[in-house]
Amino acid sequence: MEDVQEQQSPSLGQDGENEIVIENAASVHAERPQDANGPPKVNTKAEILHDKVKKQIIKEGHGPIPSKYSTCFLHYRAWTESTQHKFEDTWDEQRPLEMILGKEKKEMTGLAIGVSSMKAGERALLHVGWELGYGKEGNFSFPNVPPSADILYEVELIGFDETKEGKARGDMTVEERIGAADRRKMDGNALYKEEKLEEAMQQYEMAIAYMGDDFMFQLFGKYRDMALAVKNPCHLNMAASLIKLKRYEEAIGQCTVVLAEDENNVKALFRRAKARAELGQTDAAREDFLKARKFAPQDKAIARELRLLAEHDKAVYQKQKEIYKGIFGPTPEPKLKQTNWLISIWQWLLSLFYSLFRREKRKAE
Repeated sequence: MEDVQEQQSPSLGQDGENEIVIENAASVHAERPQDANGPPKVNTKAEILHDKVKKQIIKEGHGPIPSKYSTCFLHYRAWTESTQHKFEDTWDEQRPLEMILGKEKKEMTGLAIGVSSMKAGERALLHVGWELGYGKEGNFSFPNVPPSADILYEVELIGFDETKEGKARGDMTVEERIGAADRRKMDGNALYKEEKLEEAMQQYEMAIAYMGDDFMFQLFGKYRDMALAVKNPCHLNMAASLIKLKRYEEAIGQCTVVLAEDENNVKALFRRAKARAELGQTDAAREDFLKARKFAPQDKAIARELRLLAEHDKAVYQKQKEIYKGIFGPTPEPKLKQTNWLISIWQWLLSLFYSLFRREKRKAE
């Protein structure tokens, strides 16, 4: 199905040169791995990074590795190795960690050593000795880590910025943060056009990470508008990528983030509807399409999708009708009972003899 951005109507056209043109087509988070059974089981060869740090690659990354003072954005889960107790999970919090290599907290020294060996998009399992974790004392506040606990980290490096001075987001001006996010968005757009969807999404995630909830909460007026002009297209382009990758639930989440800020955003409504339709959520999809049509009544893509939904509903109705017909079948015609002819003759003779007997009796009287 053709994407809404290909239409040339004013409400559905491109949002400027940085907007992606899509074909066939929440919160910040990378593709979330499953942890139902604790840390992942990894069979790859362990690489010794330090006496107290080993790494096993789960998914290969791409490009160079970060240098000292790079600002890295990553998701991770952490377990104590002996008890398999999970004590931290940034995927659950839907907020990636920002780490400046060489300026990390003491308890994250082992994690930083592992991250410094990773490429963007790489996911790995790190084995970190207690000496480079929470130490002999452990930590009894948050997170709760027992004394002398070796740690397992499942880490995904979303991406990193090479900055000599190691400038954190919190030290940037509003303009610097929005500018950094916009550069990431443009990089993502270029990768998308090359069909490098996973790499494009990493750039969008990093762009969104520059404009977290704490940052957006402080913005008003023109600065908030400037930030949303970068942030919302990143969510929408993430949704477009996720739809192409058939990750529909995640696409719905990205669109819902945009709709929380702009409830009448036609592109967000359209893409969420498409994802819902793919999941079979036809009533919810129709509701989104109808709302999108309200703000873009002439758009042919929306009309086509509504027509496809109507045809789908008709086909489902006909199929159900056939199923029920097969189950219950037509009402059977009543059948006349067949009577045995010998019994009928015998009954007639008895009746005749009885009549003759009565007649003779009357004569005798």
